[in-house]
Amino acid sequence: MMVSINSDNPQARLIKQMVGILEEGGVIIYPTDTVYGIGCDITNKNAVERVAQIRGIDPQKAMFSFICQDISQVTEYSATINNDIFRVMKHNLPGPFTFILKSNNRTPKVLKNRKETIGVRIIDNNIVDALVRGLGRPILTASLKHDDTVMEYYTDPHEIDAAYGKRVDAIINGGTGGDQASTIIDCTGEQAVLQREGVGVLK
Repeated sequence: MMVSINSDNPQARLIKQMVGILEEGGVIIYPTDTVYGIGCDITNKNAVERVAQIRGIDPQKAMFSFICQDISQVTEYSATINNDIFRVMKHNLPGPFTFILKSNNRTPKVLKNRKETIGVRIIDNNIVDALVRGLGRPILTASLKHDDTVMEYYTDPHEIDAAYGKRVDAIINGGTGGDQASTIIDCTGEQAVLQREGVGVLK
């Protein structure tokens, strides 16, 4: 099922429908401020494992990130964030960044890796913001990579529907997606360290 949602002013009825799918353990594909993503409710173990299966990743080795509505929600799942890291996050979020932080005991076990770290995003996209706020908790996110050797990510929602329409519960058409992933910043030490260059440029 593909649903078109206005990226400037998301229709409340359609957001509620998508949130309902997430609450029931569904998997959806949605636009972000970088590339299209696939995800689910982070508290639903079966849904997280289903995302891993669709992406062809071993859930025990997957390095999934999740989307929070604000920094306050990030702190619910991360270890203590020092003042320098907090300032970097505050100046650059919401935006096209993934921040790697040390996790705490509230992080669902299925999302924990051997390093006890998590990747968090606060996305500058009205549709995703409405989804996370409607759900009331973070949404798992994984980039929707293309099988094409030239094109790394899917950008056309209709092409996404043809490839994944029968494997997920809903696809949100929010317009043409980007073709470059988020910038990854490692914040597990005392200072923020660039791990992967992407769309975001730190302020």
